[in-house]
Amino acid sequence: MSIRHWSLTLGVFALLACPVAASAQSSSETCAGLVAPSPSGSGAKQSATAKGTGSHGIDLANLDRSVSPCKDFFDFANGGWIKSHQIPAAYPSWGLFNELAQHNQEILRKILDQEAAARAKAKPGSNDQKLGDFYASCMNRSAIDAAGLKPLEPEFRRIAAIRNLPELEAEVARLQAMGAGVLFGFYARQDFKNSSEEIANASQGGLGLPDRDGYLKSDPHSVQLREQYVAHVTRMFELLGDPATRAAAEAKTVMAIETRLAQASMPRVEMRNPNNTYHKMDAAQFQALTPHFSWRRYFTDLGYPSIETINVSQPKFFEALDKDLSTVPLGEWKTYLRWHLIHAMAPALSTSFVDENFNFYGRDLTGARELQPRWQVCVRATDRQLGEALGQKYVARAFPPSAKAAALKMVHNLIASLRADIQTLPWMDPATRKAALYKLDKMMIKVGYPDHWRSYAAYHVAAGPYVENVIRGDRFRFARVLARIGKPVNRSRWGMTPPTVNAYYNPSMNEIVFPAGILQPPFFDPKADDALNYGGIGAVIGHEMTHGFDDEGSRFDANGNLKNWWTPQDLRNFHARAQCIAHQFDGYVAIGNLHENGDLVLGESIADLGGLTIAYKAFEKTPEFSSHKLIQGFTPQQRFFLAFARIWAGKQRPQFIRLLVKVDPHPLGRYRVIGPLSNMDEFAHAFDCHGKNTMVRPAADRCKVW
Repeated sequence: MSIRHWSLTLGVFALLACPVAASAQSSSETCAGLVAPSPSGSGAKQSATAKGTGSHGIDLANLDRSVSPCKDFFDFANGGWIKSHQIPAAYPSWGLFNELAQHNQEILRKILDQEAAARAKAKPGSNDQKLGDFYASCMNRSAIDAAGLKPLEPEFRRIAAIRNLPELEAEVARLQAMGAGVLFGFYARQDFKNSSEEIANASQGGLGLPDRDGYLKSDPHSVQLREQYVAHVTRMFELLGDPATRAAAEAKTVMAIETRLAQASMPRVEMRNPNNTYHKMDAAQFQALTPHFSWRRYFTDLGYPSIETINVSQPKFFEALDKDLSTVPLGEWKTYLRWHLIHAMAPALSTSFVDENFNFYGRDLTGARELQPRWQVCVRATDRQLGEALGQKYVARAFPPSAKAAALKMVHNLIASLRADIQTLPWMDPATRKAALYKLDKMMIKVGYPDHWRSYAAYHVAAGPYVENVIRGDRFRFARVLARIGKPVNRSRWGMTPPTVNAYYNPSMNEIVFPAGILQPPFFDPKADDALNYGGIGAVIGHEMTHGFDDEGSRFDANGNLKNWWTPQDLRNFHARAQCIAHQFDGYVAIGNLHENGDLVLGESIADLGGLTIAYKAFEKTPEFSSHKLIQGFTPQQRFFLAFARIWAGKQRPQFIRLLVKVDPHPLGRYRVIGPLSNMDEFAHAFDCHGKNTMVRPAADRCKVW
């Protein structure tokens, strides 16, 4: 449950449903967070506060005073920023999150440039050597182009040599370990109903488009996207050396197989209910579900022959997959595997593959117009493969102990605010209230960086070829995740690296996590006044805490187990209040005739409203709140709401908006401002808005949960 977490890892566009996803193939439904912006980059004007080098107030140039705050607070607070900023050509969107992410990337670049220059002197096998060699191999475009497809030739020969279903299964296991998302996802995950143990988990997967609906919907945009996808797959087969006619036929084969997988896949809204994705089976039951696929042989191929218990997230998907394995010719499966191998590895290959990969996953899918600078691609890749080794150096430069102490103090203030809120909720009875307070008291807090840094001793990194470093990194990560199966849960584990500009709540852990990367201006600034910090990072903290009580998190108890702790009447009250928010967001137009999906964005919207409410109540207890002191012409209360609105300053390309609305469980930034504020009396009072203003919802329609 991250704020919102999008990744363009090495230029490949992928939506990560959860930051603690076990592998590239996993589609964990157990965490949520704050944002999913496109990655930061160069070429856009930055605000001083995002750089962390300017004043500690609000940049008044970012306002648009021609707009009434009571009519459209997003435009009032951010209209000046929107007019003065353009989306860099390499990105599908741009905003304050991107600006801060770019600032963090520039710090990481300096670190990695130094490590690359000194790698020859670094101790072999040390983190310094691995950081330096990995980054240098990524930056060495001439060596990557010279190597071409040679590093992958043994893998393509293995696929070509497949003669039967057992050999196909063995290759599926091998490719999954390499980071290729073939057929399905397999990883370790906490047992939803026994959160102290890790369990093997099998989930739907195997698609090249971001979501099942891309294969199934008949609207003109979806039809066009499928045509573009088939054309892209065709060109990739041609780059592999296949004749044009054959490549076109192979692309149609891939589309046919993936369409069948999509038809069997569970929709995103259904996956929001963890009960829908919890189907615990023993190995024999799982085998009976898919008689044509030998799970015992697959487990052995993975190196874990003794797996006996599996959660099958979507049983109907695996039933359908089993039928496909018995009816789709072996040659077509080999074509499918070839596609997914080159699809997974394209960003780490020569220029022609990188360019074609971007043509679809960047230009067609998101509207981005050019590739990102190579150094940014390589910084992100290093963060992905060696994130805690790199993060350890980042926090030494950017997150002193005093900042961690100040952030922890704010977290505890917000917890006290939520505790007071729960104690006074008029719609909650004593039994449910007691359970909610117990869950809040047991919520684990993680701030800045892990207490114990991950070891990369088993990850071999060399000076090149780059794609081999990537493959070894994916294998290292995959093996590390699978090694957790059957083991007690390590509750000190982090799902985001320290430089990440994001945060998350994990209901199975009952934890809130705030990386050092987001604990920077403009979100958190120890030198700024309380209004700005409570409206910024305070709302972020409140957001993540409230995820423990949203439509998904509320299904898990204080220990992280999927267990109902609500009385029947309180559960009905909660659902009625939640549906008010879903209905509100259904009414928001994203682009053209495409609306927000209220059920898809429900959890994040509950967290936005609840988090902001809790942050405001915590702010009320500060001396500044009652001082009535004007700063930059605004009261403390007005500055609180301006601080909240400014973190959502941003703009997106039309293609990206359409994609986000279909696959992202977070509303667009505009509605993350307008939605919660229009439900809050505190906002209306702060700006003297009345019932006839559009930023004040009618009393009968106003939503309030926490």
